[in-house]
Amino acid sequence: MEKVINYSNKHSEEGVTEVQLKNFDQNFLKMSHSELFDVHLAARYLDDKQLEELIIQQSFDRITGKTLEVIRDVFGIVNDYTPKEQEQVHR
Repeated sequence: MEKVINYSNKHSEEGVTEVQLKNFDQNFLKMSHSELFDVHLAARYLDDKQLEELIIQQSFDRITGKTLEVIRDVFGIVNDYTPKEQEQVHR
């Protein structure tokens, strides 16, 4: 919650430029995937669309261009396909 409060405070601060917010957001997003997930849940709960979109975009950016195996590792997804099923998926 502390991260969400810091984000909200910075984005509601008067006199902050777009460049300052962009720099803040870049530093704000330097967190683990599990933290990113927790912040996303908090943003959804608080109905903070701006923060939710920022988190979703960051998650997407982190997996873009990655192999299926790396994506599974990032999200902790176990590959439960048999080798035959895996071959069918790759075709």
